[in-house]
Amino acid sequence: MAVIIPGKDHLATVDTAISLHVIPGINIYEPAPPTGPTQKPLEALGNFQGWYIRTEQLQNNCSWTVKHQCVDLLAEGLWEELLDDEQPDITVMDWFEDSRLDTCVYELHVWLLAADRHTVIAQHHVAPRTSGRGPPGCWLQVSHVFRQYGPGVRFVHFLHKTKNRQEPGGLRRTRVTDSSVSVQFRK
Repeated sequence: MAVIIPGKDHLATVDTAISLHVIPGINIYEPAPPTGPTQKPLEALGNFQGWYIRTEQLQNNCSWTVKHQCVDLLAEGLWEELLDDEQPDITVMDWFEDSRLDTCVYELHVWLLAADRHTVIAQHHVAPRTSGRGPPGCWLQVSHVFRQYGPGVRFVHFLHKTKNRQEPGGLRRTRVTDSSVSVQFRK
């Protein structure tokens, strides 16, 4: 996941052509696993440092890969007064592949949490349905901006789920990449 915290006089900008342009910040990269069925566990296919990963079994040889992490905004360089008084915009963004394994192959769940990591101050949940038109394997962007969420936010809990299907050659996964949380200061 990319965590982008700009310097106090700088802004982070996101280019919708998948690349991130950041003036000083932290960028932790999550690569998309390779295509095609595989026998390898997900952890062997990329750098998933900082992610907690589990599998939820479904019917018809399908499953969800669930990945989540909790970003500590204070540890990333923000401070309580800034978060409480200025309430900068917090943007979450992700890209997922239209794998055509089902009409819903991806879910995003994000919670803005208080210092106790349990009290929810704001949340966003989305499970986009793909149209089935166009070539399979195209990438789709999902994003949300939290604005005027109220005082007390200290953590961003980011969770996404991607659908898999067991096939004769191995597990076919819906790929996801360039997950990010960014903070933007308003003028």
